[in-house]
Amino acid sequence: MQYPEPVAKLIDSYMHLPGIGKKTAVRLAFYTIDMDKDDVKNFSDALKDTKEKLTFCSICGNITENDPCEICLDETRDQSKLLVVEQPKDVVTMEKMKDYHGLYHVLHGVLSPMEGKGPDDINISSLIKRLQKNEAIKEVIIATNATPEGDATAMYLSRLLKPAGIKVTRLARGLSVGSDIEYADEMTLFKAVEGRTEM
Repeated sequence: MQYPEPVAKLIDSYMHLPGIGKKTAVRLAFYTIDMDKDDVKNFSDALKDTKEKLTFCSICGNITENDPCEICLDETRDQSKLLVVEQPKDVVTMEKMKDYHGLYHVLHGVLSPMEGKGPDDINISSLIKRLQKNEAIKEVIIATNATPEGDATAMYLSRLLKPAGIKVTRLARGLSVGSDIEYADEMTLFKAVEGRTEM
């Protein structure tokens, strides 16, 4: 027996999410069917709002409702430091630490030749333009994940930026190899930022 078309479509939609296989998608679909109508509407509205009300900051690339984002507009932040992260979720993680008060730049990915991702496929050109326009930035802290792709991206950025006379540092290895910034606790992140090294 096949599922009715609306259920099949819902299962297929859930399967597009990362880490969701067929069994989990079926379970989520039937959970959704059992939800109150208002809860389903709120869930649907939340999904639509993320696509319709959010944009990427034209300065740093972070997700925001207003462009530029509030971090880029905050003149009390340390304008001499720029922390480069892979994804917008990494900005949220770093902000939870409450000990970093500089600026951010979101790459929206890393270099990955295996996946066909080169320098033109991530947010590097806007980083270069930003550094050329803003002479107040004296240090770029590379906070890519401790993965082969994150390391390759960090090395690429270091070689690209150092000739311009900008101090380039990398988060210390307080983060374990192969781990994502998103899952690190605040103390680990604090130690990683404090122990950063020049590249």
